[in-house]
Formats: sequence, C-alpha cells, structure tokens
Amino acid sequence: MLPLVVTLAVDEHAQTAWNALRRRWFPPERLLVDAHLTLFHALPGEHLAAVLADSAEVAGEPFELRVSRVRSLGRGVALDIESAALLRLHAALRARWSPWLTRQDAQPFKPHVTVQNKVSPEVAAVTLEAVRGEPGPGTATATGLDVWRYRGGPWEHLAAVPFTTAG
Repeated sequence: MLPLVVTLAVDEHAQTAWNALRRRWFPPERLLVDAHLTLFHALPGEHLAAVLADSAEVAGEPFELRVSRVRSLGRGVALDIESAALLRLHAALRARWSPWLTRQDAQPFKPHVTVQNKVSPEVAAVTLEAVRGEPGPGTATATGLDVWRYRGGPWEHLAAVPFTTAG
C-alpha cells in the first residue's frame, strides 16, 4: 500500500504566498505539489484509519507560525518555521506513530517550507539572496492537518483535519 504524507494546513494568505514563491523558484519539471510544511513523509498506508483518528484527537486550536529565516539547502532554499505549538503537535503525533516511522521521519523535526530544491548550488545561491529580499509573510496561522497518499509524484489528498476554536 502506498505511503501517507501528513502536512500542516495554513491560512489562505500564507499558502498563496508560499505557492507563489515555490512556482517562481522550483524547477518547473519537478513542481508536482504546492508549497507545504511536511510533518511526516512516509507513514504506512495501511494505517490510514489510525492516522486520521489520531490527527483528529490531537487537533487543537489554530496557532501562529513564524518564518524565522530563509535557509540554504545547498541545492535549494527553504523558509524555516518556528512555533512551540507546532513542536508540541508534532511530538504528540510522533509518540503515537513511533513504531511506524521511517529513518527520515524519526530524525529531529526541523519545520520548513521548501521553496526550491534539486538545482545547482549556483542557482540556489542566487535564489537565496532573492528570497531573503522577498520572503513573503513573516507569520502564518496553522489551520489543520492534511493527509495525502504519496503516488510517486503528485500526491492524492485524502483528508483535511481542521483545527477548531474552543467554545
């Protein structure tokens, strides 16, 4: 069964801005998905029901994210994201899914949005300076989780798990 990807959903303003950056700088032949902040890259597809149930159970209220810097990936560029609430959310899901984690998902969590990847270091250096000058919004609001099926290229959206305001 194909693996599952879990990403963080954000407010429309931030998503639109991050998509614009990604469309501008990502190699067009490799641009298969919109801008995203991946929480988990490859959970076992046979655990979809548990992933959805756990996601709904830990989903709390919307929270703020801060773009802390524009970072070089060597062959690309990313927006680093800071949020204590995001780290707590990730830790809660990670604890539930620890037996299923791949080596990539078991690594320390470094939240980011990839703007560009798989280009030459020279192209990435030019992009880094350009994006540092125009990084988009400095903050975003996390609005939920999205669960996708990885299909070797484009992703298939399976479910949205919205965060809700208490009350």
